[in-house]
Amino acid sequence: MTTPSHRARVSRRGFVTGLLGTGATVGAVGAGALAGCSSPDGGVPHPPAARFVEFEGPHQTGVIALPIPERGLIASFNVLSKDRAGLATALSALTEEIRALMAGHPPQTRDPAYPPVDSGILGEQPPADNLSIVVGVGASLFDDRFGLADRKPKELVTMPFLANDRLDPNLSHGDVSIIFEAGHNDTVQFALRQLMRRTRSDLVLRWMVDGYARGIGAGRAAQASTGASTPRNLLGFKDGTANLDVNDSAVMDRHVWVAADDGEPEWAVGGSYQAVRIIRMFVEFWDRTQLVEQEALIGRAKVTGAPLGLSGEFTDPDYPTDPDGQRIPLNAHIRLANPRTAATDENLILRRGFNYSRGFDGAGRLDQGLAFIAYQRSLNKGFLAVQARLTGEPLEEYILPVGGGFFFTLPGVTGSDRFLGDELVD
Repeated sequence: MTTPSHRARVSRRGFVTGLLGTGATVGAVGAGALAGCSSPDGGVPHPPAARFVEFEGPHQTGVIALPIPERGLIASFNVLSKDRAGLATALSALTEEIRALMAGHPPQTRDPAYPPVDSGILGEQPPADNLSIVVGVGASLFDDRFGLADRKPKELVTMPFLANDRLDPNLSHGDVSIIFEAGHNDTVQFALRQLMRRTRSDLVLRWMVDGYARGIGAGRAAQASTGASTPRNLLGFKDGTANLDVNDSAVMDRHVWVAADDGEPEWAVGGSYQAVRIIRMFVEFWDRTQLVEQEALIGRAKVTGAPLGLSGEFTDPDYPTDPDGQRIPLNAHIRLANPRTAATDENLILRRGFNYSRGFDGAGRLDQGLAFIAYQRSLNKGFLAVQARLTGEPLEEYILPVGGGFFFTLPGVTGSDRFLGDELVD
């Protein structure tokens, strides 16, 4: 592999210092495994077939639903309920509304002397649009307000500052996370407003990031299910090539879903740890970087997504034949994130996030990046283990984690008389 020429360039730290020194408003989610990276023909994914996503199941179906639609939104809420009974009422109302939204139930009508029961932006019959909604809870929900301290998942903590972080408290943490995905933005906004309308006395927005849900693909699983090619992140690289196969229940059980023998509270079985990171990408800085250097930083060819020196997006990088990093640098992102060894196989995570664009900051720089979302059976063995390997990677010159949080995705609902989190608040 050709070694990038050493050249004078502005460092990322200098770039960030200038950004912050000019009144920039840094807004979005933080770092982690950025690219598992890739898709076969390099094209834009085909539009997903529209359907209503099933709501009930032992796990929240939005975690693994395919095809991955084209719009996404992360909303974090603070809980205002006065006691555990109030929290239970809020979760029950939230579940009832989500069930109806995902099924496409038409809005109720009532006396026009009263406000309508929905915004009306989807008309009299909401169309099938691959809408899914996933609800998680943060460590702060287990303080002394609701008497739930002894029920907190054992690895759930407030997301700490990790290497390279500059977390904005106005874009971080929260009692409840709700993640929306759908084919169109009006569907996402309709669902958000309906949930907020229904829970206005108990949940208040803390922060929110929306964008288009083509930043993280589902690897071979998505292509087999939909024929879509792997999407690209805003650095221009295919993202999701090496993602877990959501159609393989054994893989999901091993790496994503909390099991009965994990030592977790009984109510948490069937749930999953959720890591959310708003990662700002310094795209103008990246666009001035040589292609050979970009590819060395990621470890893949930009156009095809193939591991450097090889052909085919899904080709194994074959690290044992490149022990000194002559073909794929030892500090390339894909090599650090997933070394593909027997020891690191337990660190695999399911990524499902999206690109975002929040206009521009006070310095006139584009505020764009990746809303990174990862699901795993264990935070310590999953996201945190991967993040530890990525600490100090050269790609840090071009990205900055600015928000997000750790949450626990509630187990699914398995009956019409059940609601999300019912065993938690029972």
